[in-house]
Amino acid sequence: MKNIAIINACTDLGVNVNGAELGPEVLTKDLKYNNIVDYYTIKDEGNKEQVDLKKQNTTRKEINDFVQEFNYLLLTMHELHFEKTMSEQDKKLYNKKMHDLVLAVKALDSKNEKRNLYGINKFNKNLYEAVINCIENGNFPLTVGGDHIISIGSSLASIRKNKNLGIIWFDSHADYNTYSTSVTGNLHGLPLAVATHYEKDILADFHNGDFYNPKNAVIVGGRDIDPWEWNNIIESGVTVFSTEDIHKYGAEQICKEAFKIASNGTNGVHVSFDLDLIDPEVAPGVSVPAKNGINLEETNKLINEIIKYTDIIRSADLVEFNPVFDKDHVTENIAKNILKTWIEKF
Repeated sequence: MKNIAIINACTDLGVNVNGAELGPEVLTKDLKYNNIVDYYTIKDEGNKEQVDLKKQNTTRKEINDFVQEFNYLLLTMHELHFEKTMSEQDKKLYNKKMHDLVLAVKALDSKNEKRNLYGINKFNKNLYEAVINCIENGNFPLTVGGDHIISIGSSLASIRKNKNLGIIWFDSHADYNTYSTSVTGNLHGLPLAVATHYEKDILADFHNGDFYNPKNAVIVGGRDIDPWEWNNIIESGVTVFSTEDIHKYGAEQICKEAFKIASNGTNGVHVSFDLDLIDPEVAPGVSVPAKNGINLEETNKLINEIIKYTDIIRSADLVEFNPVFDKDHVTENIAKNILKTWIEKF
């Protein structure tokens, strides 16, 4: 059993929905375990930039309707990616379509900006330093978010101290946009791309160390992935196991495959678990719910499989609990059970 440092990463600057900043302290306020040796609380300054929709040339609905016309590309891409039958010619054609699509959508949205960039970088720098301090003290960093933007600070700090690591991203979203492929400008869609240095220009200026090799990066449970993200994923070599893969092959088998890939030739693994992996009918307390997620039984199987790899897990995140949207504390209780299991078994 490891000595654990709980790090409350209280921010929702990465997303345009409020509430995730409240999650960490709700989840950790009653934790009492002998192996919790430190508590850290990192908070942002609460100065989220508000987007004035009246000043936009187009509404979000118009942009979404435009993107909806290209949904068939996503479906085609999903099939090609998972069946691994895409030819070089198909890739070039797809890349051109995605490039043209992103340019067209960005042209519609005159207010596409790097929202909250300064605040996010300041927050993640502070979190990064806290995680490094935790590891230097010989403790296991368990970071509780907050929206998924916090995983930039936590994951990069871990690989800074542990050197060569793999990463497993349990999430319904890929978080593999770059700023140039992001339509919304919400930076919580970029963290994994930043951690693997696919996004090279923003969000990691504070980091002085290695990045994660995309070949050792795995997304588990992806189902709400932007069409233009697929090009990034394929080009980088990140592995994706979809929610459908979990349903088809079982949570345990997918988790085993993920750890096999992430640990291949590395010194260990960083685990980042986003609660919106779970179906919103089961866990409604998240900022960006995605339909058709995994059920509670599959969630428990994943968590129980994860703890079998405690010898190689070097750090972990649990993110995106938003108490504002929770109902009857159901998501809170699921998240607390995950924390309880990790604290007792890590």
